Amino acid sequence: MTGLSIEHLSMRFDLPDGGAVQALKDVSLDLKAGELLSVLGPSGCGKTTLLNIVAGFLAPTEGKIVLNGHDVKGPDAERGMVFQQGALFEWMSVRENVGFGPSMKGMPKHDKAKVVNRLLDVVGLQDFKEKAVYELSGGMQQRVALARCLANDPDVILMDEPLGALDALTREKMQSLVLKLWKETGKTIILITHSVEEALLLGERLLVMAPRPGRIHREYRLPFAEMGVGADLREVKKHPEFAQKREEILSMIWDMEEEIMGRQEESA
Repeated sequence: MTGLSIEHLSMRFDLPDGGAVQALKDVSLDLKAGELLSVLGPSGCGKTTLLNIVAGFLAPTEGKIVLNGHDVKGPDAERGMVFQQGALFEWMSVRENVGFGPSMKGMPKHDKAKVVNRLLDVVGLQDFKEKAVYELSGGMQQRVALARCLANDPDVILMDEPLGALDALTREKMQSLVLKLWKETGKTIILITHSVEEALLLGERLLVMAPRPGRIHREYRLPFAEMGVGADLREVKKHPEFAQKREEILSMIWDMEEEIMGRQEESA
């Protein structure tokens, strides 16, 4: 079976004082190969915890992750992660960063050079390949991070707030690039974001998660990611359904935040 299956996933963190935090509770989801999922929710809803379990960085308290018919037991090149800060090797050139994964796999130099050059063309960094990472802007660094992830040819790309630190114009350009890569590569992508607009633009499917214990509150299937491939994203945002869904989800998350604040005040 191809695709990703999240089966009855729960995660509890035990605290030094003997207490515990239930970060996730009975989360289940099936993703077909090539689907693009955005995950949204208030602070403390377990978005990043869920992503880290799928990545293999955390072992769940209950449940499991199944990818292409086998259980996920830890980190693996079949799942690539793009972080909010690129987590790049700043002392290396752009070309060396993108080629790091293939080098670790022992890929022949000629084959690695072909892979790196193709990906640098895709993300528009061919003219910067010999630059050191620290010489690049934040947007360029995230392009390097995407190319480095793709160089390992993962089945699933996991993105944890990858565009959150960028200015508005650069962020929009990167959103267009994510949609372009999704369509051209056919990769399964799970993207965590705090931005409702970004979740709507980049989510073929969109999950709204509720906080503590983190669980799926509502799922949407949306047309905007498909509409946005190769298009002006500002035009996509003008679609009447986009505005309606944005207000609906903003109200939903606002109500959750109000509930969280009320709980905190009661326990104070």
